[in-house]
Amino acid sequence: MPGILIVAHTPIAGSMLGFVEHTYGKVPVRMAAVDIPPHEDTKISFDRVYEAATQVQSEHGILVLTDVMGATPANVATRLAKSGLFSCKVIVLAGVNLPMLMRAISYRGTGVESVALKAMQGGQNGIIRLGAPSSMTEAELILNQNAGTSDAKS
Repeated sequence: MPGILIVAHTPIAGSMLGFVEHTYGKVPVRMAAVDIPPHEDTKISFDRVYEAATQVQSEHGILVLTDVMGATPANVATRLAKSGLFSCKVIVLAGVNLPMLMRAISYRGTGVESVALKAMQGGQNGIIRLGAPSSMTEAELILNQNAGTSDAKS
């Protein structure tokens, strides 16, 4: 079972872990979260993330979920995937959301590559527009939106 590590801006990672605990009644084994506060030195951030990764690692790998690509938490998390740091495979995914996290937990019995794929699918499929007329095509929605814009200019 791969370990799962959430690395995100404060308080996102801890809050997501709290959601998992609320949902399952406890935090699953080999799972942790690291919140990265504003203005923390990246060396300190990396040391904290590395320590958490060593606690969740398994022979099946580590899946690291982070919030925003290019931001400090993602940059620090990406350093975990550098070769030689861990003897297991480390995969880092950006754009974490609750459906992604739940899918990753649900499919932990598979290898880390499979868990990563399922997590990405869960994250993407979890983004749903609610209340939109399902019979409208994308072109019709754009036309209606543009028509509303031109009315506002009149």
